[in-house]
Amino acid sequence: MAINQARLWRRLHELSQFGKQTSGGVTRFSFTKEERQAKDLVMTYMKEAGMTVREDAAGNVIGRKEGTKEVVPAVLIGSHIDSVPEGGVFDGPLGVLAGIEVVQAMSEANVETVHPVEVIAFTDEEGSRFGLGMIGSRALAGTLLPEQLQQIDQNGITIAVAMQEAGLHPNEINKAARQPETVKAYVELHIEQGKVLERAGQPAGIVTGIAGPLWTRWTIEGEAGHAGATPMNQRKDSLMTSLQIIQYIEEETKKYTNAVATVGQISVKPGGVNVIPGETTFTLDLRDIEERDRDHIEEAITSYAYSLCADREMSITIEELQRVAPAPCSNEIRAVMEEACRELEIEPMSLPSGAGHDGMQFNDFCPIGMVFVRSKDGISHNPDEWSSEEDCGTGAAILYETVLHLAT
Repeated sequence: MAINQARLWRRLHELSQFGKQTSGGVTRFSFTKEERQAKDLVMTYMKEAGMTVREDAAGNVIGRKEGTKEVVPAVLIGSHIDSVPEGGVFDGPLGVLAGIEVVQAMSEANVETVHPVEVIAFTDEEGSRFGLGMIGSRALAGTLLPEQLQQIDQNGITIAVAMQEAGLHPNEINKAARQPETVKAYVELHIEQGKVLERAGQPAGIVTGIAGPLWTRWTIEGEAGHAGATPMNQRKDSLMTSLQIIQYIEEETKKYTNAVATVGQISVKPGGVNVIPGETTFTLDLRDIEERDRDHIEEAITSYAYSLCADREMSITIEELQRVAPAPCSNEIRAVMEEACRELEIEPMSLPSGAGHDGMQFNDFCPIGMVFVRSKDGISHNPDEWSSEEDCGTGAAILYETVLHLAT
């Protein structure tokens, strides 16, 4: 195996020191001192791998190894180094550092490629600070809108101001955009963040597609009233109605193989222990790798909710927060990854990604492909997140063979 597994492992843990918490987890938000320190270390690794290094207008760190021909599109390897609060060591950084390891292994073996290879550490994939994820990959794909830079963090600081404080120029964000003809393909290595590979006894797997999230906020308005003086058949209880809708969401989503639905936030007004809830608000995160199936679920639950509220003489408002199209992975790149698995004597296994990744921003831009590495107990976004050194090395080896094929 050309990959230096020990070096990759060492770098993972060196990088984890920036933003390290007493819990053992990592908190590293975008445009902070901790992220700057992490970026500087990543740039050092890229230079050690023989790449030329730059930081673009969005703060993306980009290392480039030239190919043997000029003016040909590059193969991109990407992921991120920002984290959620108290996140793990592997989510994001593994993909960036494995990409650097791929290039360094090629350089040490004097392997040349026709196409250039670029490794990118994208800005703010997680969205933990501003509630807008994939800032860097959106910018590179040319889909980041100027008004999105006005989103604020919990201290009221906008993305634009945070960029300025980090030495960037938000009014020049369009300079980060790439033209499609400059990119041949995008590939990414990531931990699975689930239990599918672990239960199958597989160290790594090939992603079939990335589920597209649909985020909505639902507000059900009934009528507040005295908890003791209002008979059950005279109530307009917004919470009880919301709970019926939420139960229907679960039942409907279970009809589809790859769909998942999560009600992650719920609030009740007035909020008194002896007051019937007059208004209930909850969020819905609905995902599927098939947009058609996701739309069918959305239509079914919306129709049910409006009918239920009409029967109970309540009002309903549904606000769309985010709608991202699912991103199918390229069949051609998947075939290359399957062959790479066979060369490493690993049975190719395919699985969908329920979590979002930077690669989905390039779905209409270039062919994309992803490799997942087994996660212990499926834990992620948690200090206990863990993938073994051997599995990380195996995933990097699959990435190496894939990039070598695509760039040659």
